[in-house]
Amino acid sequence: MKTEKTIQPTSGYLMLLISFVLLAAGIANIFLHWLPIWVSVPIFVFYLLIISGFLAIEPNSSRVLTLFGDYKGTVKQSGFFWANPFFIKKKISQRAHNLETSQLKVNDKQGNPIMIAAVVVWKVADTFRAAFDVENYEKFVEIQSESALRKMSMEYSYDNFEDEKAHMTLRSSSVEINDMLEQEIAERLSLAGIEVIEARISHLAYAQEIASAMLQRQQATAVIAARSKIVEGAVGMVEMALEALSKKEIVHLDEDKKAAMVSNLLVVLCSDRAVSPVVNTGTLHQ
Repeated sequence: MKTEKTIQPTSGYLMLLISFVLLAAGIANIFLHWLPIWVSVPIFVFYLLIISGFLAIEPNSSRVLTLFGDYKGTVKQSGFFWANPFFIKKKISQRAHNLETSQLKVNDKQGNPIMIAAVVVWKVADTFRAAFDVENYEKFVEIQSESALRKMSMEYSYDNFEDEKAHMTLRSSSVEINDMLEQEIAERLSLAGIEVIEARISHLAYAQEIASAMLQRQQATAVIAARSKIVEGAVGMVEMALEALSKKEIVHLDEDKKAAMVSNLLVVLCSDRAVSPVVNTGTLHQ
């Protein structure tokens, strides 16, 4: 199995000078008749062959060279070069690329429809694989990234409301999920010689048809949790109040009076609105 082979072509400046000399010689021969006129024809042919072999490679770019279907090597060094004019020169960028997948509608582990998207930062690491092991490496990156995102979305729940035993969910375990997504995409793209620099979820939400219901469920869960905390605190305050009254002997309450006091205090402390008390101006027994 072939792998990437880096080659160093001839300096382009030397061949540029030779091409100028050939051009000048061919033109001069036409006018000065140093040699027969037909000699200028092969001179111009050689000139055209030379200028067709020039390569200008910018930083973080490369050229994959093939000759009649045979891979000859990859030029990765930036600069001005000359190579065999019969080489087919395929340009492959080695700069970092950003890919943002479209928002995919998939079902999570619990079967709930969700909308999810990801951002993948990648670059070509092996030009031979990118050029010859896949048909179109850029399209390959896009399709495999979406496929990996779909696969991961189906393996985990959106949150742990329905799956309380889940230790990892798409919403709460962002760091771990992003690491697994990056690893999954990297394994798939290794076939094309692609290096994954970073992969992370950029969008995560319930699908539109269930978003309203799920929001109400989340709100109800939050309300229940808040009420439980309020009741727990209110019971403690009532207990403290009864102990303080009994300890300081401010007033002696029988069981019925204690029950009435507990009921009134809980109403005051647990109410979600301001309470308007009714003041008793008579005796305690009225």
